[in-house]
Amino acid sequence: MSPRRKTRCAIYTRKSSEDGLDQDFYSLDAQYEACAAYVASQRHEGWTLLPGRFDDGGLSGGTLVRPALQRLLEEIDAGRIDMVVVYKIDRLTRSLADFSKLVERLEQANCSFVSVTQAFNTSSSMGRLTLNVLLSFAQFEREVTAERIRDKIAASKKKGLWMGGNLPLGYDRHPDPKARTLVVAEEEARTVRLLFGLYEELGCLRKVEERATAEGLRSKRVIRTDGSVKGDSPLSRGQIYYLLRNPVYLGKIRHKDKIWNGQHPAIIDQGIWDCVQEKMRQASNRSRARSDSSDAHQHSKDPGAWLTGLLQDETGDRLTPTHTTRTGRRLRYYISNRLISGGKDISGWRLPGPALEHAVIEVIVRHLQDAAAAHQVLAQPEAGSAEAVQVSVADLVTRLQRQGGQVSAALLASGEIARGHIELELNPKTLASALGIAADHLHPDLTHVTASFVLRRRGVEAKVIAGDMAPQPDPHLRSMLIRAHGWARDLKSGVQLMEIARRESVPGAFIRTRAQLAFLSPKIQAAILDGTQPPELALKRLVSVTHPLDWIEQERQFDF
Repeated sequence: MSPRRKTRCAIYTRKSSEDGLDQDFYSLDAQYEACAAYVASQRHEGWTLLPGRFDDGGLSGGTLVRPALQRLLEEIDAGRIDMVVVYKIDRLTRSLADFSKLVERLEQANCSFVSVTQAFNTSSSMGRLTLNVLLSFAQFEREVTAERIRDKIAASKKKGLWMGGNLPLGYDRHPDPKARTLVVAEEEARTVRLLFGLYEELGCLRKVEERATAEGLRSKRVIRTDGSVKGDSPLSRGQIYYLLRNPVYLGKIRHKDKIWNGQHPAIIDQGIWDCVQEKMRQASNRSRARSDSSDAHQHSKDPGAWLTGLLQDETGDRLTPTHTTRTGRRLRYYISNRLISGGKDISGWRLPGPALEHAVIEVIVRHLQDAAAAHQVLAQPEAGSAEAVQVSVADLVTRLQRQGGQVSAALLASGEIARGHIELELNPKTLASALGIAADHLHPDLTHVTASFVLRRRGVEAKVIAGDMAPQPDPHLRSMLIRAHGWARDLKSGVQLMEIARRESVPGAFIRTRAQLAFLSPKIQAAILDGTQPPELALKRLVSVTHPLDWIEQERQFDF
């Protein structure tokens, strides 16, 4: 009788919380002993326990980035493990998507795994089916738990409780750990009152920053659990802006877009708060170009050309602002410098100025919004500071959209435009100051922006398409489509074409060529109304040809 094939077994254990990890016997040991006993009970099947342990303590099952799990997978890929033994399947992962990746990787290495307390293994199809069902419930439980936690935080903030996070300057945690509220730190509170008073007096963040630096005002000093010190540095403009907008100083608690009465005492009176908020609102609406001499010098030749010196093409040639006058209108462009100094070059760029500037702002805005949504603003995201980061990003996006070039010119360090894409580098110090974050705490990818970039011709008009820009309906084409439907109704009711032309004071050919827009396919008409039609589909192209009666042929003819 041939001996049974030896099955080499490895035990994997995981515990989400770090509580109890320093004790002599904790849940990782309990899991390991239960799994070891199970392996011993299968000795008659040829199971043998490999030396060494794969323990992940204090790590969530929502991710596969765990040191012990990665070591385990490396051993499996090397062919040194035949069976993974776990106490429960959610010790391995709580994510259905991650589980499918693990099963595929284990199957490639001819490795299975077994759950000690759930009496099945993945060596059979029924075991895999049962596992998928159980893991679906595990993921459902995880999502329900997350929703319950979010609801609890929202309900607690509605009651005015402090739910953790970065402590604001001027407050400390209540000495009683069970009391979820804040107490005033008098020395820091004086700094807060002084900042509000300075802004009430000066009405300018830049001047407040200068005065705060001159008077030695500093951010909150926080000692981390590892003994390192955070903060205790000169206040940046972004930090001052966030401080002046924080309703916590009015004795309130903010949760997303709602503000509730807090259980902590206020530092700032309502009158000063209202005065400062009104001045900040007025400051955000007025142009900063009038009061900033450096901006005035930068735009002395062309006030709108704020991208001057910041962009280059794929050859390294700078994009230079220029303009022309057509029918009394001044049209601005950015062109490759060699087109000015060296004549014609088919590889050179000639881009409409306002469209390019708008596209650059939109690319930066979308990049910041995507980074905030993916929690990639900070190099090491913290749950407590997530809300403050989201607010800072939203405020910066609002300023970019309202003030355009004034904010973007300071934020943008350099950029390059090439066929098909645009790359931008943001100034880390300026970005960090605008967000109220230390520059070395920013995510390394936050200052680098890459997006698609296409220049499309629509008759004599050039259109810049950068990134996932929102659809922009062509108002002239859209209006003509609507008018065409009105003319088509008149023609169907028996009104003569020349009568319509006389009423509209246009030639008959004008009505004949444009009324056919009403008979375009529904897909083309919907795209024109939504602004999602191909950029080349201008009115001139639509009226210069006879449309096929077949809608499919129409869509093929007009590149749908």
